[in-house]
This record gives sequence, C-alpha cells and structure tokens, in this order.
Amino acid sequence: MKAVRCVDKTAAIVDVPPPSGEGVRVKVASAGICGSDLHLLAMWPLTATLGHEFAGYTPDGRAVAVEPLTPCGECGPCRNGEYNHCVVGPGMVLGIGPDGGMAEECMVPASALVPLAAGVSAKDACLVEPLAVAVHGLRRAGITPSDHVAVVGGGSIGLCAVAALAATGCAVDLVARHDAQRAAGETLGATVLGPTPDGNRYDAVIDAAGTVSALEQCVALGRPGARLLLLGTYWEGMTLPGLDLCMKEINVIPASMYNRAGASRDVDVAATMLATNPHIPSALITHRFPLDAAGEAFRVAGDRRAGAIKVVVEP
Repeated sequence: MKAVRCVDKTAAIVDVPPPSGEGVRVKVASAGICGSDLHLLAMWPLTATLGHEFAGYTPDGRAVAVEPLTPCGECGPCRNGEYNHCVVGPGMVLGIGPDGGMAEECMVPASALVPLAAGVSAKDACLVEPLAVAVHGLRRAGITPSDHVAVVGGGSIGLCAVAALAATGCAVDLVARHDAQRAAGETLGATVLGPTPDGNRYDAVIDAAGTVSALEQCVALGRPGARLLLLGTYWEGMTLPGLDLCMKEINVIPASMYNRAGASRDVDVAATMLATNPHIPSALITHRFPLDAAGEAFRVAGDRRAGAIKVVVEP
C-alpha cells in the first residue's frame, strides 16, 4: 500500500503494509495538508504515515470524516469530554503517533468516525477537521450572534473561523495577506479589511496567524474587555503586547483541537456546517493532487503567495 511519510525531512511516497489491528478500516478519499504538517516535517523525524485531516469510506460504503484522535477514554479529561487533554498527549493524534490518513487506507477507532450528510462528498470532508478547530475555539470564546468579530490571518484555520462565525450570524471582518485568502474570505461571508484597520472596536478578535505582529494587531483591534481567541500555533513561542493587553483588560482564550460539550462533538457541528454551506469546499480547497504527487502537493502547500489555501491529496 502507498503512504506518505517523512523521509529526510520531506514528504515521500513509500510502500507500507496494509493497516491491521483494532478499529474500522477507512478507504481514504481525501487528506488535507495542514500547516502543522509542514512544520513537523522540518522539526521532527516522524515515523508514522502523515495526515490528520482526512475522510473516506467505511467497508460498508458509508462516507465519513475522521476525528483523528485515539484518547484513552478513561482519564479525568476524557471522562469530562475534554479528550483533547487526554494524558496520552500528542501521541494520540493520527499522523503523529498512530498512522494517519495520507495513504490508501487507514485504521481508525470506531469512536473517531464522523458521519456525513447525504450530498457531502468524502473528497471535500477532509475539511471537517480544520472546521472543528474553529468550532471548538468559538465555543470556548462564547461567540454570540451579536458579536462583531475580527479574524487576523487568512490561512485555512482563519477562513474556517470565518465560515463558523458566519454560521452563527455575527458580523465578521478579515485581515489577510494574500489575494486568494481575501477572495475566499468574502465568499465565506467576511468583510475584508485593509492592512491597518481601525482598532478598539471588536467584541472578539481571533488570531489565526500565530505571529508576534498578528498578536499585536489583535490586541489593538479589540475594544476594552474584548476576547482574544488564540487559534494560531505558536511554534516559536508567544509575545503579547503586555501594556495594551492589561490596560484594555483583554481576555485571552487559548484553544486546542476539539472535544465535546455533552452529547455534541465539535467535529459533528463542523460536519453539519459543511453540509449546510456549499461554498466552503470551493473557497478553501485550491489544489488537489493524486497520492503519487504528494511531494509536489507539499511544495505547493508551502507557497501561500502562489494562491494555495488548502491543498488536498487524493489517494
């Protein structure tokens, strides 16, 4: 079976045995390249098949997305529904610990399956995972329809946040660097701002860029008492403008991955969003490559200036 793995800090096609063991065998239809995949390739000698954003078909033909986590289910966080904080740690993430979905097939826990509504293509449903990141963050930040929200960063997570905010009915503005990102933001319901928008006016601000300059802009944009939701990944640490943050009493709210509130999983909410907004796939997915071209797919995913937003590999 063909799979994408890290070879000398690059994404390469290798032959691996078909998946075995406990779980449900998923025939993969789509696997998205996340920004974290690009960073992890360069930082760590990963041994697992890559890919935590994926969807496909179960042996009985059901189209499903996958919540790519294998938590223990027994620790305190798991019992509270906060399984993103499972004591197993990052090793529970498919594509980091267990094999992920950039392969012809992947074995996943039955609990990780996310049913898709009729009409949702498994070739688009790799978007459920990044959408769930945004859904989880908005839930933690207590976003309501009356909020006016700014999103700083027009990558896939920032645009997923735009889609999720639009679904709540609140007003959303977007600060993004690249033309393709700005166009996608407008398609998903955002008003696109210039590079230096007026500050002190937003009820909530979302950092989806993960940079020092983005954090400074977020704090400047928020009104006194605003919420600052951290959806970016801070690979090189975090520096906040402490004086302005404290003077304005900005509430900082971090968010990581996704979990559940009662019976409702963030991934299920995300799958519903994908079913109810047909513009999401066309706005976010800019490139599709066959599995054999994974190396080129990763190269394109790393070049935002060329118009890439979400690059998808299709086994």
